[in-house]
Amino acid sequence: MKEVNQVIQTNDYDIFQHIDGNRTVNQLHLKRLKESINEEYIPVPIVVNNRYQIIDGQHRFEAVKEMNKPVYFIKIEGLGLEQVHRLNKDTKDWNADDFLDGYCRMKKEDYLRYREFKKHYGFGHNETNALLTNLTRAGGSHIKAFKYGMFKIKDYKIAEKNAEKIYLCRPYYEDGYKRRSFVYAMLTLFANDDYNHSEFLNKLSYQAVKLQDCTDVKGYLTLIEEIYNFNRAKSKKVRFY
Repeated sequence: MKEVNQVIQTNDYDIFQHIDGNRTVNQLHLKRLKESINEEYIPVPIVVNNRYQIIDGQHRFEAVKEMNKPVYFIKIEGLGLEQVHRLNKDTKDWNADDFLDGYCRMKKEDYLRYREFKKHYGFGHNETNALLTNLTRAGGSHIKAFKYGMFKIKDYKIAEKNAEKIYLCRPYYEDGYKRRSFVYAMLTLFANDDYNHSEFLNKLSYQAVKLQDCTDVKGYLTLIEEIYNFNRAKSKKVRFY
């Protein structure tokens, strides 16, 4: 048996550095760690390289630092950003429900309204995010903002109006009106001045069989365009994609 990578203890927080390119410290994760440490402090060591850059355990480091507790660490030479990403990839991330629950418990107003909106309309997280931020879809930056507690509702009344308009499609597309690509397609149409939702619903009322599941937004826009242009004069046909 051989002892390697000895665990070292210190209260000198200034010797440690966050490595460029690592994830931003998540305040909700940090809060949970501090609550856990308050219950029982288990000295799990962080991992640093020879420059004292934190490879694994940046949230644990911030938690013990804020609580003025000793840092336990293992120093391994030669580690860098590639290893940070590999560790993060292999770690199970919280899901959107975890983040929502946590920020609601912290009484963040936008997250409380988000939860109310999602529960009322029954959309998934990506669709709810897009509706409440008044976007045609929720991109990576908006999902990241949601995880890091920076989510902001742009216009709740517009979100409600758009959700109600999508809900009106339910009688004709009950199994699919909440599908992500369909919701994104509808949000794209709502931003198009040539689109009239009442006219679409009227056309859909006798062409519902045409509205089939599509794999992407483009597919839905093409299909909706066909339904919308039915019996329209050639000069009045519109393009949605």
